[in-house]
Amino acid sequence: ELWMSLEEHQDALELIMSKYRKQMLQLLQGRKGEDAEPVLKVHQDNSLEIASQIDRICEMGEVMRKAVQVDDDQFFKVQEKLAQLELENKELRELLSISKESFEVGREDLPD
Repeated sequence: ELWMSLEEHQDALELIMSKYRKQMLQLLQGRKGEDAEPVLKVHQDNSLEIASQIDRICEMGEVMRKAVQVDDDQFFKVQEKLAQLELENKELRELLSISKESFEVGREDLPD
């Protein structure tokens, strides 16, 4: 009788434990969905923020690239203008030199 009572008690305990495990499994599965949702939301928010920052960085890079191009174009225009002015200055100095020489030659030819 004692042995039979022990087996019935173990069967009842196994039934209770199986129901407990089943309920805990359901609770954990339901909870995993709830736990994952806030983490997923934070991850999505971070992903969106990172994507927007990447877009802003790309836009800033494009603006910088255009600024460098404009700066380079301006630099080349200044260099070209400088070369042009140097050439013009050299030619004017040559004309001035020729003019001075002809003036001096003209003065020498004049009688005192």
